[in-house]
Amino acid sequence: MSILMIGIDHSMAPVDVRARFSFTKKQAGEAVEKIKLMDGIRGCVLLSTCNRLELWASVENENVPLYHYLCQIKEVPEEEWASFFITRKDREAAEHLFFMTAGLKSQIMGEDQILTQVKEALSLAREHFASDGVMEVLFRMAVTSGKKIKTDISFSHGNASVIHMALKMLEKQGYTVSGKKVMVIGNGEMGRVSAQALMDAGADVRVTVRQYRSGIVDIPMGAGRLDYTDRMEYLPSCDLVVSATASPNYTLRREQFDEIRVPQGLVLIDLAVPRDIEPSIREIPGITFYDMDSFSTKKEEQDAVNESEAENLKAASAIVEDQLAEFFKWYSGQDVIPRVMTLKEDAVEDMDRRIQKVLKALPVDDNDKEKLKENLNAAAGKVVLKLIFGLRDSLSPDIFLSCVAGLEKLYEE
Repeated sequence: MSILMIGIDHSMAPVDVRARFSFTKKQAGEAVEKIKLMDGIRGCVLLSTCNRLELWASVENENVPLYHYLCQIKEVPEEEWASFFITRKDREAAEHLFFMTAGLKSQIMGEDQILTQVKEALSLAREHFASDGVMEVLFRMAVTSGKKIKTDISFSHGNASVIHMALKMLEKQGYTVSGKKVMVIGNGEMGRVSAQALMDAGADVRVTVRQYRSGIVDIPMGAGRLDYTDRMEYLPSCDLVVSATASPNYTLRREQFDEIRVPQGLVLIDLAVPRDIEPSIREIPGITFYDMDSFSTKKEEQDAVNESEAENLKAASAIVEDQLAEFFKWYSGQDVIPRVMTLKEDAVEDMDRRIQKVLKALPVDDNDKEKLKENLNAAAGKVVLKLIFGLRDSLSPDIFLSCVAGLEKLYEE
């Protein structure tokens, strides 16, 4: 048994590659159902966000072809995309998940959204009967570790998101959103966060709402509401447009701009994966275009962040190490538990044979002897398990397995 993951993220693959392997919630649910049925898979979880795609699995052995299965699901040629993927297994995989869930592998150090996304990925796998015990415990402990890190350690960027990074970059370039007219296309989580951040920065914000859902959609207080079908009519009056939907189709297409007056100096920000805004729009004179990859932290800036957060990272690492030790203490027992239970049965049978003469000599009727024998067997089984699992808790995994192997030799036929 082993733990495997394959994945791509913002550090390895550009937005168009990430888009090729992105999943909507419905698609992700269908995918884990199919993958769970493939050879060698015991359980799986699929994490799909704007910045990463990761497929996790509890497998029969480390040779299970996860990347092949993923390419089958996405119906893409394996050789074309393999260089963008990384594979991790067992401890390396678990460590990556724990650090990632705490936001320590994100574009913004310590960001909060990934914790929720990891929880939702596990819930989705559970809803589609794709997770198993190993995936359940691994992801739950990763979430526990992430929560503890966020509670105990204060990272300077913990409450930020990509829109905050975008606004900070625009500000460095001399562009301020205060007083600007802004349209936010999309009223999901990213759209709401973007609208709130823009209003906090002083912008006049309207959020698009699909007409058939307009009565039940929550948008940030103070933001205007705009029917999605009217977006192109409103766009000429905008200074900035942010699009952040989960739609598989473009929300803004190149030909739509041929029919309107494009305001000079218009800024377009595409926060979606797959893209919301057709890339060729960037060629229109007077438009400044940004996508998710426009806001990746430069290496020198990231080095400065890492240096300033060195103590926090050290403290977070200590929490992760503790949680990893707990997980692998549990995990190492998965394969050995059937062996321990067999040992218990052999030991109880051994004791049963040894006390037969004593039981026969007791001055009690046969029914009472049988009840006494059952109680003694139950007690003996509990003592054996207590002793063996006591060894597990106090010895290293290798020494513990050696002890189990030695005990098994006592009852070899």
